[in-house]
Amino acid sequence: MGRVAGKVALVTGAASGLGLAIASRLAEEGASVVLTDVAREAGMAAAAQLPNARFEYLDVTSESAWESLLQSMDSLDVLVNCAGIVELASIEHTTEALWRKINAVGADGTFFGCKHALALMKANGGGSIVNMCSTASIQGGPNIFAYAASKSAIRGMTKSVACLSTQEGYGVRCNSVHPGNMQTPMLSRMYDVVKAHDPEAAAQMDRLWVGDPVDVANMVLFLASDESRSVNGAAMVVDNTTTITEGAVLKHE
Repeated sequence: MGRVAGKVALVTGAASGLGLAIASRLAEEGASVVLTDVAREAGMAAAAQLPNARFEYLDVTSESAWESLLQSMDSLDVLVNCAGIVELASIEHTTEALWRKINAVGADGTFFGCKHALALMKANGGGSIVNMCSTASIQGGPNIFAYAASKSAIRGMTKSVACLSTQEGYGVRCNSVHPGNMQTPMLSRMYDVVKAHDPEAAAQMDRLWVGDPVDVANMVLFLASDESRSVNGAAMVVDNTTTITEGAVLKHE
């Protein structure tokens, strides 16, 4: 207990999935956590179950919304940019509307978060920004083209923010986390779509290793804590060797 005691943390996309798991672990370890999402009811219910937590509605695609929220906060020690959406489509089937929709949440939302959190954190002497990426930014994701592109942009942003902060002495660390498939509502929705259109592909998915969101949350906790004070600009992979194994990583009963 207490690995992030006394820290103020803001987590986007915190009403469910990885965001909720992350918010829960940070709260368990002593942080005061602001859960944000566009799912107001789910977010409020989630925050009510956690110690020292509250919910704030935040549309991450709006820079003015980011400015308004962060201006209302006296301090911010940890920002976790976790909000993201995914839809199945290769580049051949990605429309302009789909491209803009996915990148508005993933790439734009992370950009706005990093930009305005950096200003607040450097004024207060430092902090930790953790950006949620994906193994799709390492391996590529042919059938989640826009999502993979947004995560690749976030990976580049992360390193640029980290280098700037180090060079200018801001005291703000910025790292990215790259999960493989995790048991979240997002993955479940993707599975349902695949099963409806390609049962054989869904059967193959059933055989693959899938991680627990708490494994990602524990990595974020480490990066949020002072234990990782020399870790800056890193891409932390949580995938049980998926990105380095030849062939598929299968689950074991």
